[in-house]
Amino acid sequence: MKKNPKSEIRNPNIEVVQNPYPDKDYTVNIEFPEFTCVCPKTGLPDFATIKIEYIPDKLIVELKSLKLYFITYRNEGAFHESVVNKILDDFIAACKPRSARIVGEFNVRGGIKTTVSAEYRA
Repeated sequence: MKKNPKSEIRNPNIEVVQNPYPDKDYTVNIEFPEFTCVCPKTGLPDFATIKIEYIPDKLIVELKSLKLYFITYRNEGAFHESVVNKILDDFIAACKPRSARIVGEFNVRGGIKTTVSAEYRA
């Protein structure tokens, strides 16, 4: 089950709605503790908590669509670094925030715990 390290995962759109307070800087924190993907080398499952912290601009993320987006990774082989950076790219494309930070805290497997962070500032 080998895949290109730069994952070609095809995800549903992350839906957005108008920000009711676009004139304010405020922070939104989202945590998805049930994230799963597959190791591209072994085919074994990887479990993680994905954390998103962002300052919205004109749009905010609709949470159900974000959950459905995360579920698409369930059977995809991808390295942790690729997963976190792809989530950041897709998140920015969807809601165009003032800033965003994605953290993937991957569970211990084979005695190794991995945490990957990626940030964006407009």
